[in-house]
Amino acid sequence: MRVFNIRGGGLHPVLVELSTKDGLKGYGEAAVAYGIGANAAAGMLSDLAHKVVGADATYPRNIWHEIYDNSFWTKGGGAIVFAALSAIDQALWDIKAQSLGIPVYELFGAKFETSLEVYANGWNSAHDDAMEWAKAAERPLKDGYTILKCYPLATRQKEGTLRHVQRRALSTEEFKRAIDRVRNLRKVVGPDIGLMFDLSGGLNNDQLIRFMDVCTELDVTWVEEPLDPFNLQGLRHLAGRWPIPIAAGERVYTRQGFRNLLETGGVDIVMPDVGNCGGIFEAVQIAAMAESYNARVSPHNCASSLCTAATIQVWAASAIGMPLETYPYFPDANDYVQVLANPPEKAVVNGRLSVPTDPGIGAVVDAEAIAPFRCFDFRADV
Repeated sequence: MRVFNIRGGGLHPVLVELSTKDGLKGYGEAAVAYGIGANAAAGMLSDLAHKVVGADATYPRNIWHEIYDNSFWTKGGGAIVFAALSAIDQALWDIKAQSLGIPVYELFGAKFETSLEVYANGWNSAHDDAMEWAKAAERPLKDGYTILKCYPLATRQKEGTLRHVQRRALSTEEFKRAIDRVRNLRKVVGPDIGLMFDLSGGLNNDQLIRFMDVCTELDVTWVEEPLDPFNLQGLRHLAGRWPIPIAAGERVYTRQGFRNLLETGGVDIVMPDVGNCGGIFEAVQIAAMAESYNARVSPHNCASSLCTAATIQVWAASAIGMPLETYPYFPDANDYVQVLANPPEKAVVNGRLSVPTDPGIGAVVDAEAIAPFRCFDFRADV
């Protein structure tokens, strides 16, 4: 096992490389590339190394259960432990599929589509007003995207990052700006472009109710995380109040967590992140469970291109997949570290991406690009 704690472009993806005695290499990502937690995730991978190094890579699920059942903090755990477990799981399925010469989705007996629709996020972080913020959508439209997601409540910071709502409320001026942003955005893109608004669990009910009423006027595709991820009871109370699909799940972990989310009856779209929900097979199971609740799946994806590649494998094996999240403009940053030689984002044409047929997760890792960021190296005693 090797662990890479990468820094660049305002992101900090954590990658794991697993090598077998037969010479195969599998890769995975702990999806904590933004916010806090990269150092912790790298350390967690170090803590879990003794459960992986020397194990039989033929059986990814055996290793998953060895970690989950015998690490104590995994049961009821949070982002860091499951990001590390997810990275290991991705790498194991990558190895398994490579050993058979097939893509990962083939192992789950499905390839429901040959291409998938993707949507653009991260296209307007350079503006903090209402009008220029909305006009920034002209770039992804020109690039062929027909579905856009954004953060209308957030405030831009000097370094280009976003600061989300503080203490559950916007000022009067900030709330008016949020309303003006989304109304201007609909005018800029027209009636046929799909819009999704991520609220990041920011608002108390008084402002949330008024904002959702505006979203109803604008015919949005979904509203994401209208409530704090811990507030499952709130989702139950708000279910059906507006004719707008509700999406949630990027900060929910494992089948157990998603069962609790789905049982609220307050979500229409679940968003497991293959880099922190528990991994590839866990995400496939979550998607299958969502189908039984009449919900659909749009995987959350805000990390390096490696996570995009792994997520495509899950999407292809899911019967109820919705458009996949991408951040096409991450590489704009001068110090961005592109970890793949074949990033899926560069293959998007008119808002669509072909499902790859390469073995494993279909990712060619740029070993030279990630080499300077190696922080841990563990080997089996042979």
